[in-house]
Amino acid sequence: MADLPWDDVKDLFDPRTMGSLPDLRVPGTAVNDWQTLLHLVVERGWRHRYSEGDVVAPLPQAQDVLSRPAGAECPELRVWPSEKVLAIFRFYAPEEIDFDVDLRELQGQERLDVLCGFLAEIGRRLGKPVLMDPEGDYGHPVLAFDVRADRVIRLAESQ
Repeated sequence: MADLPWDDVKDLFDPRTMGSLPDLRVPGTAVNDWQTLLHLVVERGWRHRYSEGDVVAPLPQAQDVLSRPAGAECPELRVWPSEKVLAIFRFYAPEEIDFDVDLRELQGQERLDVLCGFLAEIGRRLGKPVLMDPEGDYGHPVLAFDVRADRVIRLAESQ
């Protein structure tokens, strides 16, 4: 059974009204949570690519990435939880895991199930909520992995 039926949330996946790149985040994190995420990526065998600017490099330790000098380029980690779904993590700060997905890739029940499974894996492993805000509307989540419910839930009212 899917966490969410597509028909119940498809309005949250409309790039015209929500922006094409919603902001996903795990608040209240620390370096060890980032490291746990990196271990999860490897453990699950998700295809991934770490880069600093144009330079592709092996997956580092979270402590090394998050202690880079001021003014250094912000590294990114691209993770494909499935062949056609991409999440891009950016290492801005230890206190919050930030990433984006492209709503144009997340149309229909099958892709929604991939996203829900991905968010659930992250949330369960970290024991923390994973929130999705509309693009450019930080702090107003419309969807979340709820730790207590152990599933992804809709937070926004239907349009």
